[in-house]
Amino acid sequence: MLLAAAAAGCGGGTSSAAEPTTTIRQLRQFRVVFPEGFTRARMVARAQTVAKIAEQESHRKVKLSGPAYAAETAKPRTFPGFGPKKLPLEGFLFPDTYDFDRKSTSAQLVGNQLTEFDSEWSRLNLSYARSKNLTPYDVLTIASMVEGEAQVPSERPLVAAVIYNRLHAHMPLGIDATLRYGLHIPPTESLTQSELQNPTPYNTRMHGGLPPTPINNPGIAALEAAANPAKVDYLYFVRKPDHKHHYFTANYQDFLQHEAQYGY
Repeated sequence: MLLAAAAAGCGGGTSSAAEPTTTIRQLRQFRVVFPEGFTRARMVARAQTVAKIAEQESHRKVKLSGPAYAAETAKPRTFPGFGPKKLPLEGFLFPDTYDFDRKSTSAQLVGNQLTEFDSEWSRLNLSYARSKNLTPYDVLTIASMVEGEAQVPSERPLVAAVIYNRLHAHMPLGIDATLRYGLHIPPTESLTQSELQNPTPYNTRMHGGLPPTPINNPGIAALEAAANPAKVDYLYFVRKPDHKHHYFTANYQDFLQHEAQYGY
């Protein structure tokens, strides 16, 4: 379910004639769930869906809405530790479960997400990334790519290692998830040859270095992997036939062999 409702509680007690009874009414609570790896656009759609469900269940108008959430998250901001430049919110909208009531605004929801991001981000040790001349925004961008590529938890540090190693070797990253983000192509659709050659800045097959922004909003596991990748020499990975696991290698010919073996 996208939405869970909690029963409203009310308080009361015995009273004398001189003490009028008071009742404390709590507004009915609803819940919105943003999974790890959701883009800002998907969060907008989720906020709109959950707001409609809340209105249907409570028969009351709620302040939260998709358009308001979209407008609130479209404003670039500065973030502590990320320099003076205003940055888009993609990557900073921490994925988690958030409660709201009919009076909660989209601005409050976004504020809660950014506060949660600050809390989780402060747990990271960025010393290794700094030793590789990577900025905090670089780490956040790498984390979003890890979130977009790795489906198995144990592979997150390995995917991060491939990205670090390819950056160090000045090789194009070749992460298809960045291209899908730039062209708004879901993972359920195959990329065409013309799309693979699209010059969007998010085409990491064509352009060196990292994409301009994060490509989704990563969770803490992806953030930790991006800050502390596995210490391996892998430069390539290819998805196995189960469409979840990857084969990792440092050898290009080995990569090509397994790519052919898996039917790519």
